[in-house]
Amino acid sequence: MPAPLSIDATASLLAAQDYVADRQLATAVFLALKLQRPLFLEGEPGTGKTEIAKVLAAGLGAELIRLQCYEGLDVAGAAYEWNYAAQMLEIRLAEAAHEERERLAAGLFTERFLIERPLLRALFPHPVPPVLLIDELDRTDEPFEAYLLEILADFQITIPEWKTVKAATPPVVILTSNRTREIHDAVKRRCIYHWVDYPGAAREFEIVRRKVPAAKEALSRQIVAFIQELRRMDLYKLPGVAETIEWSRALLALDSVVLEPEVVNNTLGVLLKYQDDIARVQGSEAARLVEKIRAEAAA
Repeated sequence: MPAPLSIDATASLLAAQDYVADRQLATAVFLALKLQRPLFLEGEPGTGKTEIAKVLAAGLGAELIRLQCYEGLDVAGAAYEWNYAAQMLEIRLAEAAHEERERLAAGLFTERFLIERPLLRALFPHPVPPVLLIDELDRTDEPFEAYLLEILADFQITIPEWKTVKAATPPVVILTSNRTREIHDAVKRRCIYHWVDYPGAAREFEIVRRKVPAAKEALSRQIVAFIQELRRMDLYKLPGVAETIEWSRALLALDSVVLEPEVVNNTLGVLLKYQDDIARVQGSEAARLVEKIRAEAAA
């Protein structure tokens, strides 16, 4: 499927995969596709950054190639490494056959012995340019960021022992960060940047209706209103959209029709992941929020 030709078409492409994007996000995605630039998405965990790459790949009919970042990630884990065991076997066989050393050396560092990791695989030809997701870049070390610069700027990887691999058609590159640390400006300069914030009530309600269509409208509205109230509190970790969807599914599984204080108390662990946050909301505060939501709905 070709890239969308307008911002509205981009929003429709995402919506077709049940991703409700605001105008700013749709514009950022459209420009990344149109200009063939990496898209850098930063925001709190659970705001739907990774999901954008997934739905974009599905909407474009492209392969999703995901590099999950972690501390200590290096070139061997992210881009490529040589199959040293196979190379050693080749050397032993060549020695037994008394092959010329120069001929042997020339054949050791070729594609035959190359193990592709996500970054390199994304540069090789595909029927449709793949979506390369570099997820949670902030978990890696700064030297790895420096290694990415060649890929982000020129869509190529230099393999010293072999050659420079350059994409004939650039992949769609999406980088995400939960901002546990600042990403270097050199990376951001090569990307289109967008901050993925928590959605407003109207957009979050639309997300719930798409993701959990079996939930009653009244319950969905109360769920969204309750979570919007939680995000105004001084909690250690605010619930993201992922938690909103999961809580909706949990309440649906419990046959809830409307929010009840007791059910809220019993299911806070779906929304909140730290005991101090749960303790702050549990009991009278949860009851107060439920009562407030009911009063506003009745007004």
